[in-house]
Amino acid sequence: MTEKERQDTKMATLYELRLIFTNGEKKDYTTEEIVELLDKLAMAKEQES
Repeated sequence: MTEKERQDTKMATLYELRLIFTNGEKKDYTTEEIVELLDKLAMAKEQES
């Protein structure tokens, strides 16, 4: 993976997180909820590989 591809992947992941938070029904999240969302996103990314 090139540095450019790595940067693109990083930015895409950050954008996905942004969408999760902005499109969610909640306005406030606990630390545990954020960690759970991060874990789900990481597992989904791992399955894509």
